[in-house]
Amino acid sequence: MTGKELSTRVSGSVDTSRTDQTRLTTTDPLVDDFEPAWSPDGNKIAFVSDRDGNREIYFMNAGGSGQTRLTNDPASDLGPAWSPN
Repeated sequence: MTGKELSTRVSGSVDTSRTDQTRLTTTDPLVDDFEPAWSPDGNKIAFVSDRDGNREIYFMNAGGSGQTRLTNDPASDLGPAWSPN
């Protein structure tokens, strides 16, 4: 199985094993991180977050480090996706 097949949204965290959850994103209960999308090589995860007050697309390393905002738009940005190449 690949990381894409094992990813689920669980209360703002990403559970990569379905047996032992590890929070990869913020612990702030007022922040919602959702729509995880694994990169084709399984090394990165793109996701949507409202941590800055608006829904923006972020990405991070598969282990949760290096969280970086990709978009900065007054409208909500949703549906992160990776190109196959």
